Amino acid sequence: MKITIDEIARVSGVSKGTVSRVINGKTTVAAATREKVLEVMNRLGFVPDPAARELSMRSKYTIGISIGQGDSRISPYFALIWRALTRETQELGIQFIELEEDLSSYVRLPNAVLLFSAQHTHKRLDYLQTQHIPAVVIGHEPGNFFVVPDDLEGGKLAAEHLISLGHREFAFLGTQVPSQAADDRRQGFCEALKGTGLHLQPEHDLEGHFNTLDAYRAVRRAWEAGHHFTALFAASDEMAIGAIGALQDLGVNVPRDVSVIGFDGFPFPNQNLTTIAQDISRIAHAAVQLALSGIEGEDPQGVYVPVQLQIGTTTAPPPDSTV
Repeated sequence: MKITIDEIARVSGVSKGTVSRVINGKTTVAAATREKVLEVMNRLGFVPDPAARELSMRSKYTIGISIGQGDSRISPYFALIWRALTRETQELGIQFIELEEDLSSYVRLPNAVLLFSAQHTHKRLDYLQTQHIPAVVIGHEPGNFFVVPDDLEGGKLAAEHLISLGHREFAFLGTQVPSQAADDRRQGFCEALKGTGLHLQPEHDLEGHFNTLDAYRAVRRAWEAGHHFTALFAASDEMAIGAIGALQDLGVNVPRDVSVIGFDGFPFPNQNLTTIAQDISRIAHAAVQLALSGIEGEDPQGVYVPVQLQIGTTTAPPPDSTV
């Protein structure tokens, strides 16, 4: 008798979708579950059918993405994540559509919804739950399906890099508006500083609202008020670019006088920015796989996508440093 995926799922005690994701090498299956499914496959002598596997990669599902209030569709991050999600869904034959923030206005919703922005998601999450539609937050949202870059680790990496260069006077550029990304990046940064006996002065915790213009204004206002520093960590690359512009207009050389490090890893023309780089393709892949897990009725899980330090030309030892 030919062993089927249904039989593997029954013996393993998991869904058919989970078995399919193990066969296809997807990364959103828990390690213990993956090992159990592989053990059952080996014990029962199951050999995947290449043709069936190819067919299983095609889907009739529809996944929507709901954009949060205040999220800019013209930002580099949105453009990159949209492109990556489009590519990911196209490869699986999944229809990918954009939804407005007010999900209750739709007569019919897709099979799963991605929520772009970890801000103001609870109302949408609650509504989707009443409609029995699985949701995946692109942001940090414990207790739900979510995918997020490792923001805490990114903040830590930024601090460690600047400390290793010999900096002792720091600024952080984020936002006081509720923001998981800014909060986690600030926390990781400050914890790393504290671990070496350093700290971020309150007057150096600047508000850039995740855009270039506000970042420019915040840095210029702080510097002109006498709040000087030798290193600045911006919670986004866009804010880092604004900070560099402000410093240059003030006659402050980057990186000779002040080092600047961003977070995202965007390619900017004429600016080789030191930054904490996200893996946008991996975030998109995880988001779609989590949506499929939700459609299959699996329990919510979160995926933290690793980040890495990408050294450019905007960081250097502070003036008069012996490092």
